[in-house]
Amino acid sequence: MRPRLLVLSGPLKDSTIPLPEGEVTIGREASNGVALTDPSVSRKHCTIRVQEGKFLVRDLDSRNGTLVNGTEIQEQCLHHGDEIATGDSAFLFLLEEQEQIASLGRVEFEDGQRTAETTVIHPKDVVYLQPDRLLRELPATSQVARNLNALLKISRVIHAIRDLDELQGQLLDLIFEVIPAGRGAILLADSEGHQFNSLFARMRQAGQAPLVKVSRTVARQVLEQGIAMLGTDVPNSDNLREVESLAASQVRSLLCVPLTVFQRVIGCIYLDSNNFGSRLNEDHLQLVAAIAGISAIALENARRLQWLEQENDRLTVEASQERSLVGESTHMKEVYQFLKRVARTDSTVLIEGESGTGKELAARALHRNSPRASKPFVAINCAAIPETLLESDLFGHERGAFTGAIGLKKGRLELADSGVVFLDEIGELAPALQVKLLRVLQEREFERVGGTHSIKLDIRLIAATNCNLEQAVRDGAFRKDLYYRLAVLKVTMPTLRERREDIPMLARHFVQKHAKRCKVKPRPISREALSCLVNYDWPGNVRELENAIERALVLGSSDMVLPEDLPESLLERTPSPEMTEAKYHAALKELKKQLIRDAVEQTQGSYADAARILGVHPNYLHRLIRNLELKETLRDVLRDIPPRGLSGLSSGNA
Repeated sequence: MRPRLLVLSGPLKDSTIPLPEGEVTIGREASNGVALTDPSVSRKHCTIRVQEGKFLVRDLDSRNGTLVNGTEIQEQCLHHGDEIATGDSAFLFLLEEQEQIASLGRVEFEDGQRTAETTVIHPKDVVYLQPDRLLRELPATSQVARNLNALLKISRVIHAIRDLDELQGQLLDLIFEVIPAGRGAILLADSEGHQFNSLFARMRQAGQAPLVKVSRTVARQVLEQGIAMLGTDVPNSDNLREVESLAASQVRSLLCVPLTVFQRVIGCIYLDSNNFGSRLNEDHLQLVAAIAGISAIALENARRLQWLEQENDRLTVEASQERSLVGESTHMKEVYQFLKRVARTDSTVLIEGESGTGKELAARALHRNSPRASKPFVAINCAAIPETLLESDLFGHERGAFTGAIGLKKGRLELADSGVVFLDEIGELAPALQVKLLRVLQEREFERVGGTHSIKLDIRLIAATNCNLEQAVRDGAFRKDLYYRLAVLKVTMPTLRERREDIPMLARHFVQKHAKRCKVKPRPISREALSCLVNYDWPGNVRELENAIERALVLGSSDMVLPEDLPESLLERTPSPEMTEAKYHAALKELKKQLIRDAVEQTQGSYADAARILGVHPNYLHRLIRNLELKETLRDVLRDIPPRGLSGLSSGNA
């Protein structure tokens, strides 16, 4: 037993971590046994320890939780092959030795030359793939009937198996029933057809872990030329008898046939025998070539399915990493605690917060950690779809319900049945649709547009808004009864201004994320740039920060993210006292201040005229004055202007 963790994703991806006898902790701190530079992992995230010969994993009250095989746990016993997820990192727990999974056998190539005794046939010459020719030969021999029966049995069996390894094993076992071979192998090539990337071997005698030594020359020729080959007398051939591996295995005869799918050779089937009394002959070659013809597509489909499943797992892990909430501030810890408490329920949740604060990320976190995690998550932006189309989009319509409704269409609510519906910008929902949504929440049923019967629905509804719904209720723009139905559980996502201590962590997270996506090298953030990030007000919140980091990575030309790589609006704020501002940016800022003072003084306090002189929009001038903290300075300037020059200030002052 050799306990270890194989890292599937995260900073330590593709590495193997041996597990000690005692206890090992996983977390972001360097003092952990497994230290991860991963912002979504807590300082001390979880621990793995041995207790009475069993391995136990326990969550240490981490903010994103610890998952085993996709389910959040507090403590759980680990078994061989379990997947552990901590933040953006995923591990595979392994106990058994790799050599123990040896029933598949091994394949070893030997370089040898094709002999003069080798028989070559083309696919068009395979007897069992020519029905007319078979009908002529059936009366002459009973062997043909037995072979046809074997082909029918193989065809029935192989097309009912989806797992690639099981399919290859069953296929070789069935071949052994009709072909006197002692060993067999199925070799599948890569997509370019240059190398064998899947090798499967089996012995006629069950329970043996074979080492099937395949002639590389024969296998390559079959793969490249798409022909079947037969060596009837290996010991007496001029070249094959010189191959030490075949001589050591006492191979008397061998054959190799191509696996062809849509005129493309995807691999080959190899068989050999060391029984002197039952050599492989041309009739065996014909039969195996026919078997290859009917099994190639099943092998290709099983391999494609295996690849799709692996790709789906990989994309699922990547998607969950992309949608992780990041931050350790007090405000975010309160959000994590809320999400953790309500995720297991089916109660309706209302998520409030400014645009860009991560409301949809919070909704997806609720879904990912709920019993409905394997069911659909349907996100609908109520502000992005025109009111005239939103009702049909939400509830669907019957055929003929309106002009252009040529068929029945299921709405998004119906498509999300048994899952979660996320309604973003719920405050923009039209009054008529508010009534229909209220019925969905109360009765869990609805009618399609133009329909006459109710449709039952099993969904959890999560809504989000960046406006004040309570004020909208008071103003009569939003139904009071709907608001109270939505706000059963309510949480407010904090703005980035309220959790500035999370900005460095978020910035580093976005550097790693967008460096991979934009195909650039991750770069550290300089102290000056970090000061600009921390001191900016972030009206666009986390979304604006992410865009700023992506811009810096794409446009930056140095080894670090510098202030000049950031958007200009970030550079207008005064840095914190502990940060030293670069001379260039300090001088540029002073020049901006002086230009604004001169323009305001020249126009005797008219900000509209000052903006015109400077060639900027008045709104931008107001923002510059606010970011550069010039309000007090300009008040002093305006006090020195004679009263007659102040006549235009009532509407233009900041």
